[in-house]
Amino acid sequence: TQSTGSSGINAEYGKNKKYRKEKPWDTDDIDHWKMEEFKVGDMSSHLLEESSFATLFPKYREKYLQQVWPNVVSCLKEFGVHALLDLIEGSMTVKTTRKTWDPYVIVKARDMIKLLARSVPFEQAKRVLQDEMTSDIIKIGNVTRNKERFVKRRQRLVGPNGNTLKALELLTECYIKVQGSTVAALGPYKGIKQVRNIVMDTMNNIHPIYNIKILMTKRELMKDPALQNESWDRFLPKFKKKNVQTKKPKKQVVKKKYTPFPPPQQPSKVDLQLESGEYFLKEHEKKQKKDDEKEQAQQQKSAQKRKEKEAVYVAPAEDNLLEGQKEDTNNASVDIEALKKKLKNKNLKSSHVPKIPQEVLVDSPSIPTETSEVPKKKKKKAKSNTTNSASDIVTSLVDDSTDNVTPKKKKKKKITSESVPESYSDKLLEDESSVNSGRKRKKSRDKIVTSENVEIDAATPKKKKKLKKDKS
Repeated sequence: TQSTGSSGINAEYGKNKKYRKEKPWDTDDIDHWKMEEFKVGDMSSHLLEESSFATLFPKYREKYLQQVWPNVVSCLKEFGVHALLDLIEGSMTVKTTRKTWDPYVIVKARDMIKLLARSVPFEQAKRVLQDEMTSDIIKIGNVTRNKERFVKRRQRLVGPNGNTLKALELLTECYIKVQGSTVAALGPYKGIKQVRNIVMDTMNNIHPIYNIKILMTKRELMKDPALQNESWDRFLPKFKKKNVQTKKPKKQVVKKKYTPFPPPQQPSKVDLQLESGEYFLKEHEKKQKKDDEKEQAQQQKSAQKRKEKEAVYVAPAEDNLLEGQKEDTNNASVDIEALKKKLKNKNLKSSHVPKIPQEVLVDSPSIPTETSEVPKKKKKKAKSNTTNSASDIVTSLVDDSTDNVTPKKKKKKKITSESVPESYSDKLLEDESSVNSGRKRKKSRDKIVTSENVEIDAATPKKKKKLKKDKS
């Protein structure tokens, strides 16, 4: 029996709990958190009103939804819920019927079509219809304004090759899908709560690896029954936020000399206008002056840019001549003697005179020797107004040097057909044909011709040939 006062208040429970009564059916072996399964027939009558939910889906999901929609209809038909897909409007609709036997299943069906719209596959989305399962669509698009930062943090949640996402799915026992600016999660209530906290921490610049370590530690502590009623704070890792600032170079402050007098007062804007005379100008005159200054500055800038563009096409100055490059003939510092020798050797090499044995040489002015004078082509004199230039002096000196060359006198020898060897006669014929063949050698001044009465007899059975006089 319970003792009661004059006022009839239950003394055991106190004044504030006077209406509390004992519950003999509430014992310690009852689990208050257990969810009872709802079965067909638990609802005594059908629903009085029709409830419906609709959601839109993006265009890239249209093809997939068309393929799986028959499976969606058959899955919801078991609960007495009607599903409708509208491809023209781009929406999915679920509504109750008179055959619906679960009053809460329409909310579960709404969550399922939301998951389907957020790229969750049908095999995973249909799990939300179970009693112990729930879903959550976490919006992460408005956490950060910077798009690059948003993409970087979202990728941090996925991890390399999706490893971070897989670890979260194993620890929370939830299915997680990151799509666009939302994260869809599907699983038990406890896991969904953990997923939301981790996702929001990640988007707030806290790396998910810290939360993963905490979840792994809790998972190990749950296995120890001795720690079931104790606080786990001493076992959980604590991470301090380190904001490492880059070291900036210290500015060297130059101390000014101390002066007891204050600095001179700076002129105000009105003082400057009075000094320049701008203060007394009218409004339209001020505007005209400002426009003129602006136009002048634009012209200077455009001229500067034009110079920069033209500077690209200006050839760089060549200070040093390359090796082997000829110097200017007009230069007064030309070594005339060296140039004279060079031209003399060049003219001698260009004569192409074959080497003839001294025994066969004919005492004739038409047969030149190596040391004899080499006749030259007469060059047309170019008319020029300049006189006594360095190039004229050099050419005149070279001509004088070539004119002074005289052939050496040699002893006269009589030549007969027996004294001429067979190889040399063939060589003479080859030289003659080579001279007459080329364009430049047609008018050559170096033909080798024998005298009129001399005939060269070859020992071979070839026909005898007579060499004609050079008509040059």
